[in-house]
Amino acid sequence: MLTMVGRFAETLEEGLRLGMASDIRIQAAEIHNIYVSGMGGSGIGADFVHSFVRHELSVPFSVGKTYDIPGWIGPNTLFIASSYSGNTEETWSALQLAIQKKARIVCVASGGKILDKARELNLDYVQLPSGWSSPRACLGFSLAAQLSILVQSGLVSGEILEKIKDTIALLRSESDQIREKASHLAAALEGKTIVIYSCDRTEPVAIRFRQQINENAKRLCWHHVIPEMNHNELVGWRTASPDLAVLFLRHADDFDRNAFRIDLTKDLVSHFASSTIELFSRGNSLPERSLYLVHLLDYVSVFLAEKNGVDPVEVRVIDFLKSELESMIS
Repeated sequence: MLTMVGRFAETLEEGLRLGMASDIRIQAAEIHNIYVSGMGGSGIGADFVHSFVRHELSVPFSVGKTYDIPGWIGPNTLFIASSYSGNTEETWSALQLAIQKKARIVCVASGGKILDKARELNLDYVQLPSGWSSPRACLGFSLAAQLSILVQSGLVSGEILEKIKDTIALLRSESDQIREKASHLAAALEGKTIVIYSCDRTEPVAIRFRQQINENAKRLCWHHVIPEMNHNELVGWRTASPDLAVLFLRHADDFDRNAFRIDLTKDLVSHFASSTIELFSRGNSLPERSLYLVHLLDYVSVFLAEKNGVDPVEVRVIDFLKSELESMIS
């Protein structure tokens, strides 16, 4: 896992290359809405894509993480089925329904029955590299591929791809510093249940870190978003909780009212949590800043796995769940 995390910049670069080399025939003029279906490590990429392009898109963008699809999906929907293995059952189910609705479909997978279906029906697709043992380590592939689909279809400009290239350069230039910072942060979070707070546009980073703590470090944690958190969860901070460590994810250009809210929230929860930590991003754009944090926090999750004495790749309980579900079908 440490090796795979270290290749994050490489996966972003390869995802861009594969996405832009794929034959995407869908055009923006025929698209009224966008829907991405994906689970876990294959679905989080869509959350980042939405965060990065939502102010440029002129059509609604939704992400689905379940078996069914909304009723509004139809012939003018760009439907992206994202599954690294190509066999994720929820995404496969959603794809079948999208085919029935005659949506404009693009599949993003390394193989499996989803890629087979794309070839059978002559659907557009981006084939990802195979052989990665953990789909969650393939975020760079799916994120960059999905952005490439939007650029090729004319739904967003090519400027977003330049920002991803700048991100790749940033991650490579600061590789050593990122690992060192992650090591210090992991030491500060060791043995704690981590609570993650961020502004809304940074929520994909918070979700990603929560998922990485779950799967890599084998620990529970939770996240919430400011300002919404200030309207409910804040009231729950009433008693001393020495097992909790609160991590605030921040950008230097956060909306000023939200930045002030974070300052106040940090002060309030510091009376009850064992520690409160602010982690500021680096970079000149939202993609750079967000993916800088992703890379750093991915390392943190692996370092915490080492401290917890667990294998960050192993996900036996998920494998068990899948096998039980398959036995129900057979």
